[in-house]
Amino acid sequence: MVFDISQLKNIRKQLGLTQHQFAREAGISQSMLAKIEAGRLDPTYSKVKQIEKALENLTKDYEKNAEEIMNKKIISVSPDEKVSGIIKIMNKKAISQIPIIDKSKVVGMVSESTILLKDVNELNSLNAEEVMDIAPPIINKNAKILVIKQLLKFYPLLLIEEKGKLIGLITKVDLINSLI
Repeated sequence: MVFDISQLKNIRKQLGLTQHQFAREAGISQSMLAKIEAGRLDPTYSKVKQIEKALENLTKDYEKNAEEIMNKKIISVSPDEKVSGIIKIMNKKAISQIPIIDKSKVVGMVSESTILLKDVNELNSLNAEEVMDIAPPIINKNAKILVIKQLLKFYPLLLIEEKGKLIGLITKVDLINSLI
């Protein structure tokens, strides 16, 4: 499938490249690129494929990684934290999930969904360990957006680790904000 050539100028600008720089990378003249971007030239299929290949090569180099989009403020609780306390933290910090950490090890996660699955009358007597879900995936700080996007389809939260130490987290909101 061929990409939408009318978006070329926007894509090039998002990559931070001048017409001259992009034309050189694509193997076409700067004059041809200017005409394509202005809509005054309808390029041949082979030229579109050249441009598409250049974009593919350039975006591999410019793709953000986990470290660039992660939130460095990790809010967590221990397994013995009362659910009522977790709800207060989630409300105060405007978050919808929170990792459970025991002795520097991620053991689970509590989310709005896991709380809602419990009987409302029991919530005050339960602690994190009793309502937590499985631990979210822990990824490397160099993981690319494509990997992050795929994981966030199945998990509400990803944790970022470097040398065995948690350094950040990524939620769906963080990913969406990184696309702007």
